[in-house]
Amino acid sequence: MELILRAYNLKLKHTFTISRESIEEQPSLIVELKSDGFSGFGEATSNPYYKTTVPVMMGDLEKIRSVIEATSNETPEEFWAKVHPYLQGDMFALCALDMAYNDLYARKKGKKLYELWNYTTERNPLTDYTIGIASIEKMVSKMQELPWPIYKIKLGTPDDIAIVTELRKHTDAIFRIDANCGWGVEETIKNAIELKKLGVEFLEQPMKADNWEAHKEVFKHSVLPIIADESCIIEEDVAKCHNHFHGVNVKLVKCGGLTPARRMIAEAQKLGLKTMVGCMTESTVGISAIAHLLPQLDYVDMDGALLLDKDIATGVTIKYGKINYSDLNGTGVTLL
Repeated sequence: MELILRAYNLKLKHTFTISRESIEEQPSLIVELKSDGFSGFGEATSNPYYKTTVPVMMGDLEKIRSVIEATSNETPEEFWAKVHPYLQGDMFALCALDMAYNDLYARKKGKKLYELWNYTTERNPLTDYTIGIASIEKMVSKMQELPWPIYKIKLGTPDDIAIVTELRKHTDAIFRIDANCGWGVEETIKNAIELKKLGVEFLEQPMKADNWEAHKEVFKHSVLPIIADESCIIEEDVAKCHNHFHGVNVKLVKCGGLTPARRMIAEAQKLGLKTMVGCMTESTVGISAIAHLLPQLDYVDMDGALLLDKDIATGVTIKYGKINYSDLNGTGVTLL
């Protein structure tokens, strides 16, 4: 098997702002694995909150190139278990590698990934479209630029309720709110009451990730469901979220790829938690991988490629929230 690494800077259509940062472009690593005339593709983006960069990911993968390239016919689960000890300090790199291997494995089997997993796609959830923090005028213009059935609105400002009140005047779409750890306990409980009146479906990670007492208090008293994001990173975190959150948002880059994500989703379902997968402004490479998990999800946030000025791949397409799969096997990706 041959390992090929490519670095990209993905330029965004608009400046993207959340409670802790703003970005104009998104550095991204694409991993390609080639074997027997087939190629599989995976992706992970850089992220300052998780202290990960593309050069670091590339360096960590280069260190184990010989281990990766010695792989032949292992299952994705066996391959993940083999490389995890080397990459447990760099889950983002592990994600890109695992994603590429799952893609390659399915293509060799002549199946789409969801077919390999025996998932059926009739009841796939719609994806939301994210509106980053900006002036109200700019946020409204972004909604008008792309009419959508579900909007995920980034908050964490002194004027959060006023913002949502104004946005509601311009659409009857479902709203989801992501405060990215920007609120406190009383603020969350109070905001939930007002936001429920404004047609908000749930709140995502309103408070700091490690404040478990605060999460439990909000879990007891919030009139809206609370979904964990920054509090749910790796597999062990799912059980911690039980009785502290109503659901979990699994991010492939944070947990180390599709293989552990599937285990996390299964664990969440056993615990009665709602299941969601979110993106990290990936191109269509990463978004297409997420699409194959849809049959197991209650919610999905896979709008990353829609936020880009120019994509680097083809694969799944999204129209008014609905995901359409590529005709190709695996994740269905082709690099442009």
